[in-house]
Amino acid sequence: MKNIFRLLFVFVFAIFQISCEDVIDVDVNSSEPKLVIDASIKWQKGTSGNNQMIKLTTTTDYFSTTIPVVSGATVYISNSVGTVFNFIENALTGEYFCTNFIPIINENYTLTVISDGNTYTATEKLIATPSIESIEQKSVQGFSGDEIQIKFFFQDNGLEDNFYLIGFKKSDIVYPEFGASDDKFFQGNQMFGFYMNEKLESEDELFMSLQGINERYYNYMNKLISISGGSGGSPFATPPATLKGNIINQTNSKNYPLGYFNLSEIDTRNYIVE
Repeated sequence: MKNIFRLLFVFVFAIFQISCEDVIDVDVNSSEPKLVIDASIKWQKGTSGNNQMIKLTTTTDYFSTTIPVVSGATVYISNSVGTVFNFIENALTGEYFCTNFIPIINENYTLTVISDGNTYTATEKLIATPSIESIEQKSVQGFSGDEIQIKFFFQDNGLEDNFYLIGFKKSDIVYPEFGASDDKFFQGNQMFGFYMNEKLESEDELFMSLQGINERYYNYMNKLISISGGSGGSPFATPPATLKGNIINQTNSKNYPLGYFNLSEIDTRNYIVE
């Protein structure tokens, strides 16, 4: 049966090659570029959290190989007592840096971005994150035989409903893979994140991360991970659909930006596969 399909494919492909010698121009509808605000503030455990970065880009045509950056914007975050943390652009890169940010658990922060005559805002609370307590490696039966599975464990706080963003990045893969989870069935118990890849081998380096997030960001990331499923679960590859985040255009609400403003503690580990 496989040979029949293979022969049929070759036959159709040959006809296509013979009959299609002219170049065909395909018109792809273009829409107005949207501002994309990458404003994920992460407070690495054990650090001051003073150094933070926000990146501004725009959407572009489907076949474009470059992502346009947004320069000359005014970007800052303020806290509940009116302290302002300015983000200054680095050399027309669309990357805006702050070196004096002060992260406080459960503090409310408001993001403001002023660009091209529009003012964009969002307000969120900085969420705490439990520590990664231990890491476990074992071999399990996969589709292609024995595969290596890595788990890291953390303790859920049983006094509240919690939501988590769990990330894994293999050193030779460009984008990390993420999963969003909650403690609905694990209230107050030990939880874990796990990673399994048939190409994972001894001596490979694996970077893992854990972030506490709120329910709204949990729902957003679940949708984003779902629509980017064709990219290996990475929400940072170009998704096939537009997903609205929590940032509002105060100047023109219909011209909303893409991206999300989130603040989390983050715990990370580098692990060498045994």
